[in-house]
Amino acid sequence: MSINIIMEGARSEGRQVLTEDESKQILALAGIPSTPCRVVESPGEAARAAGEMGFPVALKVRSTIITHKSDVGGVYLNLDCPEQVSRAFNDMREKVRGLDPGAGATVQPMAPPGVEVIIGMTTDSHFGPVMAFGLGGAAVEVLGDLSFRMAPITTADALEMIHSIKGIALLKGYRGRPGADLTGLADMLAKVSQLVTSYPGIREIDLNPVIAHPGGSLAADARIVISEYRSQTLR
Repeated sequence: MSINIIMEGARSEGRQVLTEDESKQILALAGIPSTPCRVVESPGEAARAAGEMGFPVALKVRSTIITHKSDVGGVYLNLDCPEQVSRAFNDMREKVRGLDPGAGATVQPMAPPGVEVIIGMTTDSHFGPVMAFGLGGAAVEVLGDLSFRMAPITTADALEMIHSIKGIALLKGYRGRPGADLTGLADMLAKVSQLVTSYPGIREIDLNPVIAHPGGSLAADARIVISEYRSQTLR
């Protein structure tokens, strides 16, 4: 599977917004770490997948129609037994039935504890791809603590972006809590920049949250938007 094949598969279905598992496949091909996704279609399949992955797990709605999972009650976290996973699957399907009767789900291991940050990219009509970094989760909407750079960026540029946010103290460690691996986080940010400059068909990326912890960083959620038509890749 290649990045172009994944994007062309979505285009063939008339889609520009990739599912989370499609988005994470692209991240994996670009060397960008994320939590693995297992696509499931039934409560029993979800429970078996969770048992194979190891508890606790997250269950998320998988839909080509629903793009903001949390807004419709399509995200369940810290499920710690097969029965919880099965109930969550049934509950989730009931909630989204009116929006997408054919919706499935993904099962994912919970990310290790750390600081939630966001890595993003939007395509400006004049300047091209613009990278964004800041505190993630709900904080990005409440605080708007973000830094921006035009892509491509180097790891050194990425470190400058990380250190320029007001919440940098959270990433450095506080009140006895260990700091995140900032070099690894900068490398992740630079790899996202490399991905979007190499594949101009990628128009938006939203990795939120990315969990930054002492052992590294990984995207716990991913959303990629592509252009309607295929763009020539640079590699």
